[in-house]
Amino acid sequence: MSAAATRSTLSRQWELLKLLPSRLPGASASELQNRLQEAGFPASKRTVERDLTELSRLFPIQCNNKGVPYGWYWESGRSIDLPGITLSDALTVCLVEGSIKPLMPSSMLKSLEPRFSQARSKLEALGESNPAARWMEKVATVQPDLSLLPPSVDPLVLEVVQEALLADSQLSCHYYSAHRDKEHHFTLNPLGLIQRSNTTYLIATAEPFDDIRQFVLHRFRKVSKLEIDCNRPEGFSLPSYIAQGAMQFGDCEPIALRAWISDDLARLVRETPIAEDMRLTLDEQGGGEILEATVRNSWELLWWLLSHSGKIRVLAPEALREAVLARLEAGVELNRLASD
Repeated sequence: MSAAATRSTLSRQWELLKLLPSRLPGASASELQNRLQEAGFPASKRTVERDLTELSRLFPIQCNNKGVPYGWYWESGRSIDLPGITLSDALTVCLVEGSIKPLMPSSMLKSLEPRFSQARSKLEALGESNPAARWMEKVATVQPDLSLLPPSVDPLVLEVVQEALLADSQLSCHYYSAHRDKEHHFTLNPLGLIQRSNTTYLIATAEPFDDIRQFVLHRFRKVSKLEIDCNRPEGFSLPSYIAQGAMQFGDCEPIALRAWISDDLARLVRETPIAEDMRLTLDEQGGGEILEATVRNSWELLWWLLSHSGKIRVLAPEALREAVLARLEAGVELNRLASD
């Protein structure tokens, strides 16, 4: 038997031991075969029966032969806490590893590193013989926008920020403002971390003010955790803060958008509506369709409108239409200067 086949057999049998119940009437070979299939270990019923017979010589497992089909189970009072990681667990860990690292406190992340390593080793060891172990090679996530390289975050800064957030303590920091091209000193009350595309934001208030602000994590120059309790705004909830559209930027107040859109853009928004109450009606006069929806007045909305500028004409509200026109005119003027 090859090394790959041996690893595959051992992994299947280890998974089988974990699937065995601890009480009568036990699980039949057919039931265990189906569960193995779901866990990524396809095997025939005969193979499962052979595995169970072999394992019963090494482990305290029993066969209930008082009825048909026979049920397999762990002996009463015997330990069934087996070390290791299942194939499905390994896939899950590897799939989420990249996304959770910026959001997990470093102290907790260190304890997970052996788990990440174990998951990668599990998939690598089974990759040759088990199709499910190769699932990572067949799926991927990509950003829908321009593929900007992620900003560099100082790992020490991230660790201190996470520690302060975990302990509900204030932060003393030096922060670079890109808008003003200037460094400022703040005492912050950290409220949460949000990962938005490739950028991590610290949500916080700055003493002595109460307004909630967003601080880009890679712009922190120096940070230190203070032994002072965080002044958390009463009733603040990070999920509610996000649901209110705060991370779309702008004033984010709901507005009634009305716009003419081309037929091809109409087909796109039918597949992915921009709002739950979105309506499309045919424009019988000039072709295309009239889009109506309640949306948040945000930078995201403006960027979306500009990205479809050749296929959409804002009809209302007037202030939004003027904002789109101003951006388009500025862009035309700038590009004309470049061609002169």
